[in-house]
Parts: sequence; structure tokens; C-alpha cells
Amino acid sequence: MNQFFKVFLVSLLIFSLVAFTGVFTYVKYFNPENIAIEKPEDSLDTENEDGITEFDTPLEKAMKKSKRVNVLLLGLEGLRSDTIMIASYDRKNKVADIISVPRDTYFPREGYGKYSEFMKINSIYGSDDNRQQAVMDAVEELTGIPIDKYVSIDYEGVRAAVDAVGGVEFNVPFHMKYTDPYDTPPLYINIQAGNQIIYGDKAMEFLRFRKGDPGYPGYAEGDVGRIQTQQEFIKAAIGKALSLKLPNVISSVYPYVKTNFTLTELLGLAGDSIGFSKDNINTTIMPGVAQYMGGLSFYIADGEEITKLLYDIYDVTLTSSTNSDKDKETTADSEEKTE
Repeated sequence: MNQFFKVFLVSLLIFSLVAFTGVFTYVKYFNPENIAIEKPEDSLDTENEDGITEFDTPLEKAMKKSKRVNVLLLGLEGLRSDTIMIASYDRKNKVADIISVPRDTYFPREGYGKYSEFMKINSIYGSDDNRQQAVMDAVEELTGIPIDKYVSIDYEGVRAAVDAVGGVEFNVPFHMKYTDPYDTPPLYINIQAGNQIIYGDKAMEFLRFRKGDPGYPGYAEGDVGRIQTQQEFIKAAIGKALSLKLPNVISSVYPYVKTNFTLTELLGLAGDSIGFSKDNINTTIMPGVAQYMGGLSFYIADGEEITKLLYDIYDVTLTSSTNSDKDKETTADSEEKTE
């Protein structure tokens, strides 16, 4: 049973890995009546060729035939989705891809200033009544990846998750020093460089750090550098979680996690994850480029490179015919806009 929990833990690739396993543990053993209404056991089975047509591109066909489950992962700081990731798990080949979406990603929205803070994707969660669903829709539109489920957790849950595994060993690349007395609550970060075990409170500071106080270093690439560090931290946390038995107090993390997975779906996904290893995790950042617009820093998604990434994830070979399909799509889109 311990092995089952371990495999289940890593298969979902949740930002606070242990925290989400706590949802299953808590629901199954402590609070089974409060789980969402269960769907049929095959509700996550995406292997369905009925919808394939002769007009589909090779990528669209691969997506429809795939057994991948794509999960939106949200790390919340108040009403902002400070961390946005897509965890795409191939249930057949037991391979996972984590794609990080920079929080400053430009996403046009009606009713807001063209280059305002509300055009950043991390503002959607706090300014739309649909919360998680609104972010799911935006990420799907932005990347072309069909999002099946979501899991969100706030920073208090991250703190509890890291403490639940006894901290995470990590080599901090430089002295992280940052002060913001006007934040809510005030933010004071002071983490020395070097290899160390990072516990809950420090993990909060470590994952939030992006730039340093005057005279102290920050990430040269801003939020992109921070994302790369977060991904490395995730892998370190996975390694630590795999080497431990889940503590009995894991249920303390449950209140901080929200998801539209049902218990039946979790059980089915867990069964498909047997044999999964952290060596089968691929991490990347959504292709794009950072630039200033209207006095603010935005991350502009690169649609062409995102498409290439999807062809790679879904194991579709880019040939002259697939490029031709892509050209047709581009032409059709241009004609629609012209009309």
C-alpha cells in the first residue's frame, strides 16, 4: 500500500506533491462522504477515436487518440495564481511533461486596459467569477492543449506539504535577500547560498523569490529564472517523497487543496501510474519572449514554437505534410480575421 501511495503521489505531479496525496488519504480514510459525486471509472479515458475526421491535422488526431491526462496546476497567492503549470501525464507510456506558464504571460481580455495588469494571465483567477475554470479556458486557448482537470493550492498548503516530507534538500544558487514591507503580509526573504534543507517557511520564501534588494542578486531572466528553479525544486521534492512513508498527519494539508478530480478518477489514474519514475519527467517553459509594453513587463507566447512543442509531446513527426496542415490552419485563421 505504501508503494501505491508513492506512485500516486508522483503521477499527478502536483506543485505541492505531498499535499495532493493528502487529499486522497484524507478523503479515503477520514472524510469519504464529502468527496464530489463520482463519475464512471473510464471518465478519464481519452483514448477515443470516434471524433477523428479526415480534416483533422496529425496533431489533432494524435490528441484524440492519446491517453494523456492534462492537469492545470495552480499555486495561489491570495487571489493571484502566482504559479501556473500544465502537468501532462501519458497514462500508457508513463511519461509526464510539466509545462510552466509564466505568470506575466500576455492574455488579451475584454473590458480591461490593453496593457494593464489585468492582461497578465495571473490576474484571471482573482478577477473572474469562474476562478479555476476561467484559467483553464485561458491556458487551453493560449497553448492549444486540452485541459482535463485542475488542482489548486495556496502557499499555506505548500508550507504544510514541505514540512510533511521533513523539508527538501536543495542547493540555493545565490544569497536570496528581498524585503517588501508593503506586501500582505510583509515579505522578508533572507536565504543564504549553498546546499541546505529547506523547510516550510523558507520554502515559501524560496519559491516566491524573483529579484533581490539593492546590492543583492536576483534571477537574470526574472520570472523565467524563478520558474526553472521551481521545476528543479519539484524534482527534488519528488525524490524526497519517493524515499519516505507518508506521515499520518498528511490530512492537515487537505484544507488547502481544491480540485475537480473525483475519488474514482484518482484511483484510476493511480493504477495507471504504477511503474512511473521521476526519471520520466520532462520540464519546460512555455515558449515565448519577455518584453515591455505600456510600461509593464509581459511574456509574449510564441505560437509557432508552442505548436512544435505539442508535436514533440504527442510524438508527431514534423514533415512537409504536417507543415502544410499548419499552413492551412494559419491561412484559414487569417481569412476569418479578414472577414
